Order: sequence, then structure tokens, then C-alpha cells
Amino acid sequence: MVQSPTKPITLEEFLKLPETKPASEYVDGQIIQKPMPQGKHSTLQRDLTSKVDGILRPERIARAYPELRCTFGGRSIVPDVTVFTWNRIPRDESGEVANTFEIAPDWTIEILSPDQSPTKVIKNILHCIDHQTQMGWMIDPEEKGVFVYFADRTIRLFDVSEDILPVPSFANTVQLTVRELFNWLSD
Repeated sequence: MVQSPTKPITLEEFLKLPETKPASEYVDGQIIQKPMPQGKHSTLQRDLTSKVDGILRPERIARAYPELRCTFGGRSIVPDVTVFTWNRIPRDESGEVANTFEIAPDWTIEILSPDQSPTKVIKNILHCIDHQTQMGWMIDPEEKGVFVYFADRTIRLFDVSEDILPVPSFANTVQLTVRELFNWLSD
């Protein structure tokens, strides 16, 4: 849902607004509220975040975050799952994880909701890629496919059950097939 303010709003003004549920994003001068996650979306988001974080966090390789606001390159977006390599996680003065992430994730993952515009999702993934994100995924639960966006802007569709989904090089210990990913919807 696009919210049109009566006068143009800047990114700085947007960031001062109260958070919404579901989250709103600031893209090209517009405020766009994300759709409310439904069952398939929430299941895939939870299980994927747990799997990636469970493998990469104990070794301090990377950390996966659900619904984390990332503000960079003139946009403020909230991907469904973001993964940051350990040394790029913003920290506050005490060394704890910062509340504000003003950098692109190393890996961005979006899960299409039934009424969500694939074009808007793709634009956000490409914006991340243009700002040094190593890989982006767009998961389509209805079609049982994953579009993978590589750093060189090539795109591949993975929709064969046995396909092993590519991951960024830092996450090479994460092994997941298309079947395993979508089987979470039946578990």
C-alpha cells in the first residue's frame, strides 16, 4: 500500500515517523507499507532465519535478522530476512549490536505475499545489489520457486525439487534444496 503524504517527505522525515505494523518502507520518495505476513510467509521467514542463523552465528561468520530496517542509498527498506557478515554488523559504543543499520545487507531475502507486487520486491533486491549486497533471493511460495539475484545482476530461477539453492560465499556451509525449503510449509 502506497501512502501519499500531502507534501513530499524526505528520508530524514520518514525516519522520524513512528514505526507501523506491518512495516513501512521509504522508496523513491514514497512511503510503502508492506503487506501483513500470512501463514506461508511467516513459516518460511521463521524457519529460514533459524536455519541460516543456526549455522552461521555460532561460528561468528554472520547473523540472520527477520524484518530488520536497513537505511542506505536513499531508501529505508525492511527485507523479510537480512544476513550480515559478522565484521559488518553495526555496533554501538559498548560493542553491542546497534539499533540502526545504515548499510546494505550482505544477503537479502524476500518472500512474496499473495497481494505483493513482485516488481517492487525486485526493485528493492536490485537496490541492495547495487549497494554491495552479495546475493538476493525472492521466494515465491505459491509457485514453489526461488529467484536468485547474483552480485553481477544475473538472475536464475530455482524450481526443481533437487536444486541446491546458491548462497553467498561466506555462507557456503548453508545447504538447502528447493524441496527442503518448501517442505517447511508441510511440517
